[in-house]
Amino acid sequence: MLYRQFMFFPPMKVVIPAAGLGTRFLPATKSQPKEMLPVVDKPTIQYVVEEAVASGIKDIVIITGRGKRTIEDHFDKSYELEHKLEKTGSVQELEEVRRIASMADIFYIRQKEQLGLGHAILCAKRHIGREPFAVMLGDDIVINDHPCMGQLLKVHEETGCSVVGVEHVKGPKISRYGVIDVEERSGDLFRVRDLVEKPSEEEAPSDLAIIGRYILAPEIFDYLEEIGPGKNGEYQLTDAMRLLCKNQGLYGLRFTGRRYDIGSKADWIRATLELSMEREDLACELRESLGRLCH
Repeated sequence: MLYRQFMFFPPMKVVIPAAGLGTRFLPATKSQPKEMLPVVDKPTIQYVVEEAVASGIKDIVIITGRGKRTIEDHFDKSYELEHKLEKTGSVQELEEVRRIASMADIFYIRQKEQLGLGHAILCAKRHIGREPFAVMLGDDIVINDHPCMGQLLKVHEETGCSVVGVEHVKGPKISRYGVIDVEERSGDLFRVRDLVEKPSEEEAPSDLAIIGRYILAPEIFDYLEEIGPGKNGEYQLTDAMRLLCKNQGLYGLRFTGRRYDIGSKADWIRATLELSMEREDLACELRESLGRLCH
């Protein structure tokens, strides 16, 4: 899927944390990054980068770790492959390969220790400087003609505050997420009173879970350094965001679009099936195969 282009000003930088070990997807992620798992015929992280570009963001820093070199290779120029495609007259494939390598300025920073999401974001401090910036998790994809990050950017421009994407999550699954406590609501926009990290269903202050899309004020770096490592030696982004919420304000936007958590095997299969069924070159054959399975 290609997004329509939406431009927002001033331009922002985006941080894509992609240094996790992908343990929920072992053994597939033993030797390849979970962010490179294909959804139909594109790696997960390509959907994320395309969403950033469609939102007007072309300065991208990806936080990587050991064993993540294939992410860099994917977005790099491949002279041998381009020569082969050109020689065989594979025009469409050649155009796509060249587009992937040229659609954004991508920088890579290694997270040398697995110290949590907050630490991964902190690794980008020098690159970001003292400007608001976006964060997009490398294994979360959201499908919509109007990109999810573009929706958050619009709210940020209108409010001047940090913004997180939220969605309704029912039942025990709420314990997998950070959850917002709502102070005030206007349609799909919520002013946040507080945040709770991975509460039980009974303790959750709402059913609005934070998903992998954020726009954060640069002070988040100060708060991450202030709180330091906590449980399991990790820097908890939610703890820093609580300080950000208290001192500067924070909004949650219930975005429009379908979200898939590719760290979940069930969601990865669902994403592959649903997006394949939307492809003219695949839908007919898949429909026949699924029909046979259902009888």
